[in-house]
Formats: sequence, structure tokens, C-alpha cells
Amino acid sequence: MTTKFAFPIKPRTEDSFAITFAPLSVEEIYQLASEPANGAVVMMSGMVRNQTDGKPVVALEYQAYEPMVLRLFYQIAADIRQKWTGVNRIVIHHRIGRLQIGEISVLVAVGCPHRSEAFEACRYAIDTLKHNAPIWKKEWYSGQDGKLSSSWVSIGACEQNC
Repeated sequence: MTTKFAFPIKPRTEDSFAITFAPLSVEEIYQLASEPANGAVVMMSGMVRNQTDGKPVVALEYQAYEPMVLRLFYQIAADIRQKWTGVNRIVIHHRIGRLQIGEISVLVAVGCPHRSEAFEACRYAIDTLKHNAPIWKKEWYSGQDGKLSSSWVSIGACEQNC
């Protein structure tokens, strides 16, 4: 049985949104955000770092409720286009699964004629995603004794520290 979700906001065909297990490509996301009318493409890349609050992190594990996440991505794009009317392209891709140190977990790109709008819209997109998306991460830590421990953290809950 397949469940169908009604999306009140339809994504524009020139935009791209994804939740994926596959590694993210900066070059691919840049190309998706690029077009001849753009004077700027601003991209934000979130990656797995090796520590949180002084604790050595060895990996992160992401889970997401994909239908709701995609619905939020569509809403973010609609909000951006309402506030920054010159935006041509919006790209939001987020990985799920286990990621190692240095791997990219999220890429957000906004293309538009002017850099100030591109910066503002990109920041709005990542801040709104981190605050509202039903995406969770498990941080895996290495103790001084070499034993691994972990804890789940809501992305929105870590906004102040991440």
C-alpha cells in the first residue's frame, strides 16, 4: 500500500530538493542553482566536524521524516520567493544515514541576480531548515578509554551550539 501526501505548495521545476543516502556534490548543487540570469550563487555547506562541546566526535548518523522534510523545503522556497522576488533557483539537499568526519551533511544554494539577496535567502533557508525540519542526528563520541558512546540530538535543538 502506498501512502500519498498532499503538498499544498508545489515545487518549481527549476528548484531541487532531496533527502538522500548518497554523498552530496558541491559541483552538482552549484550547477542546479546556476542559470544565465544569476549574478550570484550563494551556497552553504554543512559538514561533520570532529568535536561537539569538547567531546571527540567520530561520526554522525542522520534520520529524517522525509515527507514532512520535503514539505518544509517547499515552504522555505515559497517563503524565499515571497520575500526575495528576484530569486531564480533554490536547492536544498540533506543526507541521511551514517556520515564520517569531513563529509557534507547538507547543501543549500540560492541563485539570483544580486548577491545580497542570494546571501540573505540562503541564510534564511538553512536557519529555517535547522530550526523546523524533522531531522535528527546521533552523535557518536570516542571516550578516553576508546569506547564509543552516542546521543540523539534534534538539529533545531543544537542550533545554538552547532
